[in-house]
Formats: sequence, structure tokens, C-alpha cells
Amino acid sequence: MNTLLKYLGVIVLLIGVAILAIPTVTGNLNNATLLVGLAVIIAGYLGHIFLNKKFE
Repeated sequence: MNTLLKYLGVIVLLIGVAILAIPTVTGNLNNATLLVGLAVIIAGYLGHIFLNKKFE
């Protein structure tokens, strides 16, 4: 369980990348999609930092 929690930030980061990549491929970009993708990527980045410090 701790191993999964340790990599939760990276998983969230990859979900953010998918949020940005799928509309780019389909050509359906708008500002809301970009902002949501950015927010999820930043949350995953910060989560990765904090969770790695907690579960070392």
C-alpha cells in the first residue's frame, strides 16, 4: 500500500498529461481544458514531492 501511495503523485501527473494530450490529438482545445490539465499536473508534481518525503 505504501508503494502505491509513494507513486500516487506520478500517477496524477500522468493523468494531467493525458488530459492535455487527448484534446490536442483530436483538435478540440480550449482554455478550460488547458487550465484543468495544468492544475492536475501541478497537483501531481506537488503530491509527488510531499508523498516521497512522507513515505521514505
